[in-house]
Amino acid sequence: MVGFESYNEETALLEKEIERLGMALGIDWSDDAKVRALAREALSDGIREILASAGHAVDYRLRAKAELFGLAVLMLRIMEKSAGDGVLSHGGPAWKSFGRALWEESSRA
Repeated sequence: MVGFESYNEETALLEKEIERLGMALGIDWSDDAKVRALAREALSDGIREILASAGHAVDYRLRAKAELFGLAVLMLRIMEKSAGDGVLSHGGPAWKSFGRALWEESSRA
């Protein structure tokens, strides 16, 4: 079981950062329409533009979105790895809202 205990710590840290970025972006994680719009943006072709320009952008919102989308990838990887190790891990309310929206939006494509 060495290393398994860190999954909960990692997801808790990511959840905290997701919440922080959500506050910076004015995201109410209980507003399904806004969260789904954010998920659509994360899954769109425009994500390349956001990620490419975020490093040079003065716009804090653009940088926050790029960071949020990157954290979503990290959260999914941690959950996948923990599941492969037979460990159930999950984020908190912000991640659950965003993760659900990402799943629903990816299913529409």
